[in-house]
Amino acid sequence: MFDRYAIFYTPHEAAFAAFGAAWLGWDSAKGALVPHPAVAGVDMDLLTATPRKYGFHATLKAPFRLADNFTEAQLRAAVADFAANHAAIPLGPFKLVTDHGFLALRPTGDQAVLQNGVAEIVTGFDHFRAPLTQSDIARRRQAGLTARQDAQMLAWGYPFIFEDFHFHMTLSGSLDQATLDAARPHLAALIAPVLPAVPVLDAITLMGQDTAGKFHQLHRAELTG
Repeated sequence: MFDRYAIFYTPHEAAFAAFGAAWLGWDSAKGALVPHPAVAGVDMDLLTATPRKYGFHATLKAPFRLADNFTEAQLRAAVADFAANHAAIPLGPFKLVTDHGFLALRPTGDQAVLQNGVAEIVTGFDHFRAPLTQSDIARRRQAGLTARQDAQMLAWGYPFIFEDFHFHMTLSGSLDQATLDAARPHLAALIAPVLPAVPVLDAITLMGQDTAGKFHQLHRAELTG
């Protein structure tokens, strides 16, 4: 049914999730476009064009094609099994940052437990991933990868993992500084009332990418182990 799959963090807090969906213009839980908030002097369609298709999320296992010997039902079952055997992970308060040319939320504080947990997701689900094609590899290498990142891409399908992973919830595309500077104070004011007081990675969400490129939430499995 879907071209690719992924494992994301998607927040359960209703106001936080709803704001993120509206800001980006795509609600991955409902599988529907939603209106942006009106932000004076900011072209919201342009600002959010790149991250819109993913919905409001943080990537845990980057999008991949499903290997021929597995089904979506098997992947869904594995996500549920993983969640039942792993505990929730505190994230630390979110901070709005401009990083590598885009706006994002990042958790603050010690991230060692989070880093280890995400690494386990990356490796634990990799047998479901079809091998990268040569065009996949060439496209990734256009980003100017380090030797370590290139090796990680070849081994695990994605370069920005392990030491190169930084948990983040993307809120804009990579744009010029003036555009980001214009949007940031509006974003900060709008998101402040809905930020969770004690963010927790309390579930992992299996996502599916449709033929139009949009990602849909297929199964949100609470971490209860």
